[in-house]
Amino acid sequence: MLEIIKNTLTNNEIIGAIVSSVSIIFLGFYLRKKEILNSTASKVLTKVVLTVSLPALAFTSFMKDINGKELKEGLSILIWGFAIYIILIPITKFIYLKAKGDKQDVYRVLTIFGSTTFFGTPIVKAVYGTLGVMYANIFNIAYRVFLYSYAFIKMSGTKMDKENFKKNMKEIFLNPIILATFIGLFIWLFQDMLPQVAMPAKNGTKNVAFLRIDQTVPWLYNPLTYLSALASPLAWISIGATLAEVPFAKAIRQKDAWCYSLIKVMLIPIINIALLVVLNSTGILTISFAAFATTVIMMAAPTATVAAAYAINFDKESVFTSNCSLLSTIVAVAAIPVWIVVLEVVKMIGLFAK
Repeated sequence: MLEIIKNTLTNNEIIGAIVSSVSIIFLGFYLRKKEILNSTASKVLTKVVLTVSLPALAFTSFMKDINGKELKEGLSILIWGFAIYIILIPITKFIYLKAKGDKQDVYRVLTIFGSTTFFGTPIVKAVYGTLGVMYANIFNIAYRVFLYSYAFIKMSGTKMDKENFKKNMKEIFLNPIILATFIGLFIWLFQDMLPQVAMPAKNGTKNVAFLRIDQTVPWLYNPLTYLSALASPLAWISIGATLAEVPFAKAIRQKDAWCYSLIKVMLIPIINIALLVVLNSTGILTISFAAFATTVIMMAAPTATVAAAYAINFDKESVFTSNCSLLSTIVAVAAIPVWIVVLEVVKMIGLFAK
């Protein structure tokens, strides 16, 4: 075990990913504190990440040849995405049994929904590459469905009537990241059935789907790769800048917010790990290490921005929610390196196929 940990801590790629994420988050914090980035610039930066860089990252991650193994993995991740959120709904009810009324609703929604898109995906990209990003975006399909349905109903206290249903469906399917995910997923799944184009290859030519723009229109694909490469650093700078805007003094004195943060960032990933180890070992849901690790990082993400916005907009424990968002982000920044090391230990043990 000690040898495995030693090998992990001396792996330049892993150390590079950890140092890059943490140092750039602190850079964003410094830039905001020094007013090099003002509050307007921070918000604009966040919008650029969410509407341009992350959609580009989502789309480009699907520009690859399809194979049976990855197709099966993708389906398993999609199933697990829906399953874990369904499982967490009653589990969080039990965890926060002592909390009552609005406080319990806020606890549960903030615990179930983490910042998988803005925080989790850039970390996955840094550590597990485009394959991890592809799995992350498939996993996030279920996340979006539950975030704009269950979380909205729970926080607003309203029923999902026809008007709210239409509104939330628009929020789900017109989101730039979801659009990019579905378009990329469609191309990846049906590339063998789409009209083919003969492209130069090492041994002559090969047929590829005309929508595989990474090969058929590389001059159009290249700008997307540049934009996707910006996703991680811009997201990390934005996270750091956001942390710099929130007052620490009051937040760090709120014990229940610290308790929530530890549950969100530590306990929820442990539940995810335990369930997947059992399902994988029994053959009920077999996945590879990359898919497994991706779900763990996503579950270890801090409070989701949309979930926090629901609480604040519907006036449910607004101050508590803000403190939870701040402290869970701090805990997540500290915990992500630990989780990456833990995941590498799991990889070396061989619980999941590589």
